[in-house]
Amino acid sequence: MSTGALVAVAGVWGALVGGLLPRAVYRFAVPSGEPWRDRCPDGHPIRGWIGRLACAACGGAAHRTDSPTAALPASLVTALTCAALAAATGTRPELAVWLLLAPVGVLLAVVDFRVQRLPDPLTLSLAASALALLGLAALLPEHAGHWLTALYGALALGAGYYALYRINPAGMGFGDVKLAVGMGAVLGWYGWSTVLLGAFAGFLLGALYGAALVAVRRAGRKTTIPFGPFLLAGALAGLLIGAYAA
Repeated sequence: MSTGALVAVAGVWGALVGGLLPRAVYRFAVPSGEPWRDRCPDGHPIRGWIGRLACAACGGAAHRTDSPTAALPASLVTALTCAALAAATGTRPELAVWLLLAPVGVLLAVVDFRVQRLPDPLTLSLAASALALLGLAALLPEHAGHWLTALYGALALGAGYYALYRINPAGMGFGDVKLAVGMGAVLGWYGWSTVLLGAFAGFLLGALYGAALVAVRRAGRKTTIPFGPFLLAGALAGLLIGAYAA
């Protein structure tokens, strides 16, 4: 398959899967300490975690929070992310891992932006899935990474974020620590330089965002911001560079 065709297929995959995220976003996007939503805005029970936010009791109609316009950003971001990963990775077997993990990353970013919460079912399953799937990829020919480095990267980045959390709990949530484990595994696949690059990019992007909010007076110097999206964006930047260089 040519690179162009591969990128197109990955983009379509991302768009389709991204279009199934609204229900999960709605159910997970609740303040810390509250249970996941199990009812639609009209009070009817919701079944399942994927798809649009529509329920049989409402006649299958989408709710205001689940309009096609509301679903578009997640679908578009997932499509662009998957296409970029395909362009960087090519036909190497680890591409399948990136395409499976990318929608989870987008879901985490959206939820964290909305309620500053990184749900354990997502962060922990992402970390476990990353290590398990990369272990399978390491058994296939033509892969360009190292599973042991992915494991060590997960431990190292998780430990680093845990240290930061202990030093300043108000500036970093424990959910970021759990997310860092999965991102360390992903970045570690391509080596320690990729881990360092992805970690630095995440802090840089978060700092720029915070500085921009202060500059436009939408936040103060002590205002907390969701760091998960920037951790994910930095990891994506590091992963793309690592995949191109591999």
